[in-house]
Amino acid sequence: MTGDDRPTLPPVRLPSDAELARDALAAPLLARAVELTRWARAGGPAGAGIPVGAGGELLAEQLKQAAAHLGLSGDEEAPALAADAWNFAVDTGLLAVEEFEEPEGPGKGDEAADGIGSDDPVGVAAPEPELGGLTGAQGAPAPAPEEILGLWRSGLETVLADAATPSFEELLDGIEGAVGADGEIDPNAIDLDALDWNPEEEAEALDSALGNLYLLTATDPAVAAGAMVPLPVLAASMTVPEGMDEPTDDVLEEVSSTMMRLDEQFRMLEPAGLVVHQPVDEALTREDEGEEPYDAAESGDEPDDEDVSRYGMVRLTPLGLYGVRERMREAGLDVPAVGDLAHAAADALLAALPVYTEENAHSEIQGWFAARNATGPAGGDAVPTAARELLAAARGGDETAPVRRLACQQALSLAGPEAEPALREVLEDRQLGGLARVWLAERGARDVPQPDEEMVFWLTIDTIAAQVATAGEPDELRDLVRDLVDQHTGFFDKAWRVEHPATGDVLETMGRVHPDKRIAKDARKAAFKARSR
Repeated sequence: MTGDDRPTLPPVRLPSDAELARDALAAPLLARAVELTRWARAGGPAGAGIPVGAGGELLAEQLKQAAAHLGLSGDEEAPALAADAWNFAVDTGLLAVEEFEEPEGPGKGDEAADGIGSDDPVGVAAPEPELGGLTGAQGAPAPAPEEILGLWRSGLETVLADAATPSFEELLDGIEGAVGADGEIDPNAIDLDALDWNPEEEAEALDSALGNLYLLTATDPAVAAGAMVPLPVLAASMTVPEGMDEPTDDVLEEVSSTMMRLDEQFRMLEPAGLVVHQPVDEALTREDEGEEPYDAAESGDEPDDEDVSRYGMVRLTPLGLYGVRERMREAGLDVPAVGDLAHAAADALLAALPVYTEENAHSEIQGWFAARNATGPAGGDAVPTAARELLAAARGGDETAPVRRLACQQALSLAGPEAEPALREVLEDRQLGGLARVWLAERGARDVPQPDEEMVFWLTIDTIAAQVATAGEPDELRDLVRDLVDQHTGFFDKAWRVEHPATGDVLETMGRVHPDKRIAKDARKAAFKARSR
């Protein structure tokens, strides 16, 4: 997808590259991979590297040594953890694998291959010289944060691929009939249908889960601040059809299955630093003496926070947010981050702000003003100049102009008192005079002329049009409409005459949300008059 065809997601707030690089190095998987790379630097004869098997995997004896070097010997998962870290080092290029040359001569290669056992070395692994600054090579320069993040992202692709692959237990179901009497597996006899696994679909499902987590982080301030997302909620967002109020039993079963699969996948992704994951309580997945495990959804009781957490919780880390964003960018999506607009033109800033959360918008606007203070004209004129840019961008009679003016108000609310001259310049402007008076009045400015009735009604129509465009028709709009009609005698007799492109639509909306049927009818009549004029 290119240009206007690319979807635009809400912006996210990301730490600096230096902070993200520190997070990547602190992630257990990369931290262990780096440590094993340093171990490999001193391993073998004269530091020649570590003997490895096919694919660069550690041999049994070296795997024990690696686990011991990582201090994992007392952990029953030690071999798996050490193997994961070693494989991560190989996959990211921290370790370079060089296979032995096959013996020369007729038949020598076949004899050698036949003589290689499952624990015989086929090569050696040694640290990649170009990454020596990361793994302690003497005299090597320290890597830049961008290099560390690139290394982490390359390993992330392997971790995601592994997470989208069936577990060993699931594979056993598919190969049961492929095991011969001698215990060997016949690949041609593997029942792929029994696996019920489609690699592309599984990868897309995991991408969908991470994408939904990304969207929640971008739009929900609580999640952005670190709140965990319940796995059932995430699973439902992926499986329940849009518009379905009461999920069927089949859909609920699919939600449960998706939740358990996500639980397994997030267990695998957590060591990479992508997510923080609280697993599903194992007591919920087994029967105890014939009793069904407790299900809060079927108990009829309102589940408390503890009940919800038993079904698993997850959130993206800042590093995970960065990683998912980079993958989305590579897929062609428009995924802005707070700070991207620091040097943008005023019209680009106003066009983008409506999809920002309040906190992110605040940061983006501050960054925009700061950039102009740093590069603008000397003598304290940067803020008035920036304010004039915003006001000029807010003008217009097009469909999106009311939203731009609302964003302009939001941006100017963070401008300092130096912006006052720019606001006074537009007091008589029919499109900007209202918001200028509001800005000046909120700061206690003197000698602010009262707006005439025409300007008051124009600003009212403009404000409601912007609110409907950005927030729909919430309860607050109903209260606003009711108050406006109560405060202004003959409101609709005057409102339909307002020279604003959105007058008809706004009056129709007022008729739709006003609780009094008679007044609602008056609003619809006024809307008809406005459109017929």
